[in-house]
Amino acid sequence: MHDFTPPAGERRGLAAVLAHAARLARRRARRLVWIDGDAAIGRRRARAVWQARDWRAPLWVGETADDEAGAPPALPASKARTRLGQEHGLIVVDAAAGLDPDALGALGGTLTAGGLLLLITPAGWGSAPDADYRRIADYPCAWAELSAHYLARLAHLLAHDGGAIRWSAEAAAPELPRFSASPEPAAPPEDSACLTADQARAVARLTRLKRRRPLVITADRGRGKSAALGIACARLLARGVARITVTAPRPGAAAALFAHAEAEAGVSAEASRRRVEINGGVLEFIAPDALSAAVEAGTLGGDGSYLMVDEAAAIPPALLGLWLAAFPRVAFATTVHGYEGSGRGFALRFRARLDEQTPGWQGLALETPVRFAEGDPLESTLNRLLLLKAASPAPAYGGDDAVRWLERRALARHEPALEALFGLLVQSHYRTTPDDVRQLLDGPGTRIGVLGAARAPEGVAVMRAEGGFDAALAERVARGERRPQGHLLAQSLAAHAGSREALTARWQRVTRIAVHPERRRQGSGQALLAAAEQAARQSGADLLGATFGAEAGLLDFWLAAGFSPVRVGVTRDTATGEYPLMVARALTPRGEAVLDELARRLGASLAGLLAFELSGLPADVLVRLLASLPPATLGDAQRQDIDDVANAQRDPRLARPALKALARAAACRPLDDATQGVCADLAGWAYQNRRLADSHKRHVSAIRRAAAVLAELDAELEKGEP
Repeated sequence: MHDFTPPAGERRGLAAVLAHAARLARRRARRLVWIDGDAAIGRRRARAVWQARDWRAPLWVGETADDEAGAPPALPASKARTRLGQEHGLIVVDAAAGLDPDALGALGGTLTAGGLLLLITPAGWGSAPDADYRRIADYPCAWAELSAHYLARLAHLLAHDGGAIRWSAEAAAPELPRFSASPEPAAPPEDSACLTADQARAVARLTRLKRRRPLVITADRGRGKSAALGIACARLLARGVARITVTAPRPGAAAALFAHAEAEAGVSAEASRRRVEINGGVLEFIAPDALSAAVEAGTLGGDGSYLMVDEAAAIPPALLGLWLAAFPRVAFATTVHGYEGSGRGFALRFRARLDEQTPGWQGLALETPVRFAEGDPLESTLNRLLLLKAASPAPAYGGDDAVRWLERRALARHEPALEALFGLLVQSHYRTTPDDVRQLLDGPGTRIGVLGAARAPEGVAVMRAEGGFDAALAERVARGERRPQGHLLAQSLAAHAGSREALTARWQRVTRIAVHPERRRQGSGQALLAAAEQAARQSGADLLGATFGAEAGLLDFWLAAGFSPVRVGVTRDTATGEYPLMVARALTPRGEAVLDELARRLGASLAGLLAFELSGLPADVLVRLLASLPPATLGDAQRQDIDDVANAQRDPRLARPALKALARAAACRPLDDATQGVCADLAGWAYQNRRLADSHKRHVSAIRRAAAVLAELDAELEKGEP
């Protein structure tokens, strides 16, 4: 980059910013510098800061001015996550053309103590949407016509943020915040390899992992959890552990772990930083999909094996459960408040599995920051802007239990209500990111319903309009020739189920529904769905639908509300590890016709899919899907086949069609928990060739017992017995 000299007035402002940064370094703090106004002036000032000091790994994100000589190379915001695990002394986020909220959240955690995050925004920022709104502009909406409540909120918060530096283009000198009193430095931990007492406790616990007592470490970003994992791994290998497997959503997410393991052991890793040898033992990174395949093949796991999982909140819980069963000593570490998934949602969803599989599991929270001092101004600013620590207060009892549909402009200006609403969504859903706030406030066709008080809601439902395409466009979508933005459910039913009518019909899709933990199983979810249905009818929609991970409890909730399954995706969702399931409820005669067609298509394709693409679908979900199909009737020949299997020695494989019909007929009847489990066993084998026992003899015996139980039930019902 070529050197240049800023105007005289700006030189004084530059000197003030640099002097402030020097004081930040002495206090191990960081700040956001908001450069708002004319974009050319903003970029010029950012370049001056960039060149004024030998910053550690400075990073420019966004656009650069091509007409300015020596402009720094820019990283597209879409690639911000490639810098996770790295450290930067200066970050410039050029949002003059558009702000990516997720990128801002991701990069903030990579800034080191004494660093500055420069945010460049254009004149009038917040008065209109920016070009990044293209990502939420569903067809046929133009991004420039959307509302900009989200950006207006950010501009308002920054203008009143006492922890940020504002350097307006109209002002030569920046507005520098006052420094608060420095906190008393904490006593150094006894473990010299650690920077905080928190981190030392984590290392001690990790090096003493017990069989079937997994450790779950939660922390905000910058608390040193990855470093603790790395230090502990090096010490375990030094003590003679033969192998430790490491996994994370991406190899880069484990880079800090390997770096600290190398430093602790005084060795070098392979160039890829995926393998380290210490004292004859091996520390190796294996990607989640490869790890799961190795576990299922029996080549990893078993007695004496160790597993360290970093950023566990971004890994499907089904995989975590698989690993939990395979590795006797395992630690899960995750970020509590993150840009790519909520550790709180992870904790809520995974705790039940931990309680069931390993009731002796232990938790440890890291509170003290490592990369910067406590009370860091930048962390506070980003938490406030991006709602990274949004809380969900206890619901107010005795208030109004009606569902109210919020006006989004007002919600954007009511920070306590927005924080409470988003906190509830974060707490209830596995993956919620900063960009979701923008979708809530400005996404086209989005409606937000709140049950109870806005500041302390019992529940929230979010809906989006879909469908309504003309016949010509629907035809092209169904043929795979077009894929307009948005309309997830309607487009999927057209493109994958072949239903043109599903895309020409008008839909309302429930994108999120969340109920406060204190009010679950009390009818709040059904009340929200009833209000959503009423609102959808009033909007003129033909159908109300939803899509979610195929899990038995969730499916029961939607079936109880009168929804019918219409499609099962054949590829597992990367966020949940579950097959996506779509359900719908008709609201008009046209909707009834579409729903009938979709149900017919699902019934015709389900058996074939279960034998191949859906062979991994959980059996308890399979039973519920079978129950949604038209009831099966058993003929005399089929009953004879079933009796030959249940009460004689006929090979079950030779009577599979009859056993399929038996499982389907049983699934359509009211079953107690025990009988439903038997039905799930028989259906899992009949439709998916799922083994019911390790040995062939026990496997066949289990099929015969299941057939006998369900055949007896069928006989009782045929006789009219209860």
